[in-house]
Amino acid sequence: MAELEGLHFGKSDFVLLDEVTMEQFLENLKLRFEEGRIYTFIGEVVVSVNPYRQMDIYGNDVIEAYRGRELYENPPHLYAVADAAYKAMKRRAKDTCIVISGESGAGKTEASKYIMQYIAAITNPSQRQEVESVKSVLLKSNCVLEAFGNAKTNRNDNSSRFGKYMDINFNFNGDPTGGHINNYLLEKVRGVCVCDLLKSLHLNKDPTDYTYTSQGAASTDDRSHHRAVMSALKVIGFSQEEINSIYKILATILHLGNLKFENEAENVQLVGGDLVMHISELTGTEVESMRKALLYRTVATGGGEVIEKGHSEQEASYGREALAKALYERLFGWIVGRINSVIEVKNYNPALHGKNTVIGVLDIYGFEIFDNNSFEQFCINYCNEKLQQLFIELILRQEQDEYQREGITWQHIEYFNNQIIVDLVEQPHKGIISILDDACLTVGKVTDSACLDSMNDKLGHHPHFTSRKLTPTDKTMEFNRHFRIRHYAGDVMYSVEGFLDKNKDPLFQDFKRLMFNSSDPILKEMWPDGKLSITEVTKRPLTAATLFKNSIIALVDKLACKEPYYVRCVKPNEVKSPMLFDDARCQHQVAYLGLLENVHVRRAGFAYRQPYDRFLQRYKMTCEYTWPNHLMGSDREAVEAIVLQHNFEGDVAYGHTKLFVRTPRTLFTLEQERTALIPILVLFLQKVWRGALARMRCRRMRAIYTIMGCYKRYKVKAHFWEVERRFANVRNMTDYGKSVEWPAPPHLYPRQIIKNIPPSDMAEVRAKVAALGALSGERTDWGFGRSWERDYLANVRSNTFFFTFLEFALFNISLSFSLSLSPFQLNWFNNTKDRALLITDKHIYRLEPKKHFKVQKRIPIETVISLSVTSGTDQMVVLHTVSKDDVLVHLQRGQLGPNQDRIGELVGTLCDHFKHCCQRKCSSATIYLNQFSGSGTCGSVVLDL
Repeated sequence: MAELEGLHFGKSDFVLLDEVTMEQFLENLKLRFEEGRIYTFIGEVVVSVNPYRQMDIYGNDVIEAYRGRELYENPPHLYAVADAAYKAMKRRAKDTCIVISGESGAGKTEASKYIMQYIAAITNPSQRQEVESVKSVLLKSNCVLEAFGNAKTNRNDNSSRFGKYMDINFNFNGDPTGGHINNYLLEKVRGVCVCDLLKSLHLNKDPTDYTYTSQGAASTDDRSHHRAVMSALKVIGFSQEEINSIYKILATILHLGNLKFENEAENVQLVGGDLVMHISELTGTEVESMRKALLYRTVATGGGEVIEKGHSEQEASYGREALAKALYERLFGWIVGRINSVIEVKNYNPALHGKNTVIGVLDIYGFEIFDNNSFEQFCINYCNEKLQQLFIELILRQEQDEYQREGITWQHIEYFNNQIIVDLVEQPHKGIISILDDACLTVGKVTDSACLDSMNDKLGHHPHFTSRKLTPTDKTMEFNRHFRIRHYAGDVMYSVEGFLDKNKDPLFQDFKRLMFNSSDPILKEMWPDGKLSITEVTKRPLTAATLFKNSIIALVDKLACKEPYYVRCVKPNEVKSPMLFDDARCQHQVAYLGLLENVHVRRAGFAYRQPYDRFLQRYKMTCEYTWPNHLMGSDREAVEAIVLQHNFEGDVAYGHTKLFVRTPRTLFTLEQERTALIPILVLFLQKVWRGALARMRCRRMRAIYTIMGCYKRYKVKAHFWEVERRFANVRNMTDYGKSVEWPAPPHLYPRQIIKNIPPSDMAEVRAKVAALGALSGERTDWGFGRSWERDYLANVRSNTFFFTFLEFALFNISLSFSLSLSPFQLNWFNNTKDRALLITDKHIYRLEPKKHFKVQKRIPIETVISLSVTSGTDQMVVLHTVSKDDVLVHLQRGQLGPNQDRIGELVGTLCDHFKHCCQRKCSSATIYLNQFSGSGTCGSVVLDL
């Protein structure tokens, strides 16, 4: 990998730094940022710097370059870590996860989208429709969740105001089969969605007309974004009715923001009745019921009596805000649940479909430090503390603990363990969340400042907690308002105002019952807790902080059981400039992300470790001493044999139960060799299995023939037994058995095994069959056992003359037979001359070879009515014609085969021709004696055609 990029781009892996110091780390990070190299490795961890510009490094050609390749084979990229997680999941059937972390604005959301796109691109090569549908929904879900869960902030144009963890399920082929999305702590106060809504929603197009959108900045891309969201909703499977309900709920939230209250005498009244009518229409509720829920609160007394208590102006405004936030939160939760119902794995049977593996992708809000940090920032930063704790646990602490357990020589590396901060927040009875819960459960009016006093009393001696009361000289904080936590990412000052209200359920039960009784079935589905009447006693719900803590603990447990891969995002500056690299800002992020400690551990550690038995099981075929099974004393000795054979002993260490490999190149070399050997092993297994199948088939055939033979013998014997039974007493019968009917003989049909004959040999087979029918039993030798060439004039080895009948091919004439004739007497002066015989599908020619195969005689083949041959071994043939102009020829045996008989070939060729072309059969006549000059007496065969 280091060879793929020039030195002017810096070091592509921080492990390669000459000296691991903060100065060299930042210098290398800055150089690569300025050269457009936004990704850098720390071993298998990817450090990503937000470029604040579009970069052409995510196309299909780049995807193909990273598909199936090892980490160090290509320059650092998100695709490299995504492919590594996918390969680990597919090779070892192990669940993996990709944790993307960093502060707000560092590029986490974009990184998660590129990872999802890569996984979608490299899976399902067969383009199966059901898999493509799952991939499409997984990708489109990002668009929908961003539209409803992201917002523009001072630090980020597309800031995630919720946490998202997506599990992608894969089958044994590595194709996605479904997934599940978990969302965490939607920041409802920032819920903003700019839509071009219809007049039926009673909305104007100007977002500044509405309180909840007046602070947002309109964008020229809003219209195209809206179209993209609507398209994504339809792809996922939202019906038009569901989309309309989403519109109505969003419009309701906007109208609630414009709802005003005023004091009139001792009562609070609504300003403008039209808004209430619009809200009632959109929510499917009665106007009067909506008005009463906004102005009154129903309370049940201890005796079961129900009374109505009017709101003050402040309480009414508080209820309105709580309803708007609850509507948005429940809408978002319903959308996530609706997407999950589409992408969840259905009817999955591990025994039938194989093991179901998972890749998790975590895109969650980053560490936040604002001018005014409230309850939301407290929860977000607690979440980041938990994720940092997981990073420390898996990358730093567990790594060093494992080396110590396995007996690997190791120099301990110091690092900051943020467990003390996590305990400050979540420890039972002593942590901040516990103090908040106690304050919310206390009967009576408990203020935020009283809760802060309780924190000061219980946490006053904690080294990472302070307030103005504990440190009076710190004038950056105010009395009874602020407290500060020393997070791993830096000191954050929180304002305690609103903590208690945001922690407890702020929504009055009247609103829950009102929404549950809505005529809109989709809105009603979002409020299942509204079905209880006012007099029904229910258990106090868990507070927001406790619910969030439980969900984050469950998330960390879920991540801890997977093999993690990390993307650590860095924000280069606060002004979103693609050219500015703020050294102080980046140094702060490098420090709190623990990147330097990660480099130290990586340089001193090992990239890969595996128990001896699993390592041996995967790579034993690469060593002759371990394949297929080793005879050594232990698996460790067998692993040592593999390492020695490949000369890797300088790059590994042997633990008590595991082998540790220092560099990925060693593992990649083994994987390459294993990949090359697998096809050979597959062929070997196929050969063995095919041999076993053939032997089983042979045994079956033998058994079949044995059974058939026994059956035939039984049937014959049974026939004779029946004959014997029927004719047993014929001597005593008057007609001596003439009236006894013979039993029917057994029908035993012979089994014929016909060999597949290639089309090129069929003409020869037909000719031999025809010759067999004509000459069998009449002539002792007729050339059955040799190959028939048919065209002997064109064969220079077997003929005195060499001739190629090209002119016959030009006239589309089919050649049937040709050969030279032996010299014979043509006149009274005993002169002999060479002649050639040529038979086509139309004529029989007698040619003169020495005169360029001049045609001496041509006989139409349909005029031939019979031919005569002798029963001896001579090569004499007489062709009888209709006109009595018979032709006597003597066939030449050939130079290479002086005993070669060609009579059968000529007879078979003519008989086959007449049978298939002229529909005439060749039959043998009687044998008679004929005298030829000096040839002696022999039998002759006359064949009628």
